[in-house]
Formats: sequence, structure tokens, C-alpha cells
Amino acid sequence: MSTVKLLFGTGNQAKLSAMRSRLKKLGIELIGLNDLKEEGKSIPEVAETGRTPLENARLKATAYYEVFRMPVFSCDSGLYFEGVPDEAQPGVHVRTVNGKYLSDEEMREYYAGLVKQYGALTATYRNAICFVMDENHIYEAMNPSMESEKFLLTDVPHSAIRHKGFPLDSMSIDMKTGKYYYDLAEDDLEQFAVEDGVLRFFEKILSADRG
Repeated sequence: MSTVKLLFGTGNQAKLSAMRSRLKKLGIELIGLNDLKEEGKSIPEVAETGRTPLENARLKATAYYEVFRMPVFSCDSGLYFEGVPDEAQPGVHVRTVNGKYLSDEEMREYYAGLVKQYGALTATYRNAICFVMDENHIYEAMNPSMESEKFLLTDVPHSAIRHKGFPLDSMSIDMKTGKYYYDLAEDDLEQFAVEDGVLRFFEKILSADRG
């Protein structure tokens, strides 16, 4: 299997590591924005002004392609709660509240406050991806198959485990078992990972390309 080198348009090392592990089986070698920064390249600031995850993914992927002229994909997510008024829905602004970009700990504090206000929250991530191979080949997806399974968000974070870059995972509970995601067996946790949708996305593209 030949190796395909792609730029994942993110500076979040936790997300890069998780995606790199998942796409490795397809022969995809991922580099991230920090890798380019270490090479002395300037990373553009991309304003995520889209109203949906797909609009933001498109903004990032096209901007990075224009600068680096290499195949690049970007992902974006929106967080949505059942029974919460529109004005309190995070949507695409999961980390930014009232114009402030939150740290991991600030995120846990903010969302714990929402749980205290509304009760345990039934939540879903809606995910999108935009892949720019070149000017004439741009692939996008945002559909129900890329949504996370519903889960509960609690105001009591896991007592022992924190993963940098994924602050809300420590507050996420599997609705089927009542366990924190961090306490699930690795095989069980696979089904909740956002990377599953991205894996299927690239499987389809590479299968068509190699066919």
C-alpha cells in the first residue's frame, strides 16, 4: 500500500495523534500545523466565522491549501443539547463563550454550570470535514453518519483521568452503560470516536481513486 501524505489543519496535538492513529491503516501519513511551524513556516490565522461545522471546516481547509499548496483536510464540530434553548446551545462555539477562548479547565467549569442549570444534558456532536486535494478536487461531508452517539454530560468530572485537548471527555457518560467514557474498554470506546466518520470518509475517496 502506497503512503499518502496529508496535512491535518489543526494545531491540537491530541486531535492530531488520535486521527493519525486511526488513518494509519489506510496508508495515510498525517502532519499537523505545528510540524510546519517547526519547519519555519508561518501558519495563517483563520477566522472560524461559519454558522455550521461544515462552513468552518471549509474555511480552514481552503485557507491552508492556498498557503501550503498540499492536500489538506480540516474538521469542525458543533455540540448540541436536548432541552436547552437556542441561545444556550454551544453549536460551533464549543470553546468560545462570549468571545473568550476557554482553557480546558475553564471549559469544564462552564459546562458544569450548564448542567447545574438544566440538569444532566443529553448531548450530540455534529461533525464535518472538508478535504482539498487540489483546486479541482474538493470533498466535503456533514451527515448523520458522522454524528456522535448521544451521551450524557455531567457536572462531576472523572475523578482520576484528564486528557489534554479533550476536556469534555472527562464529563461524558455513555448512556448505555452509565460509565464515564474513560472507564469503557478500548474496544467499546472506539464506536464513540469522531475519527470513525473521518475514516469512512477517506475509505470512500481512496477506494474510488485507487479503483
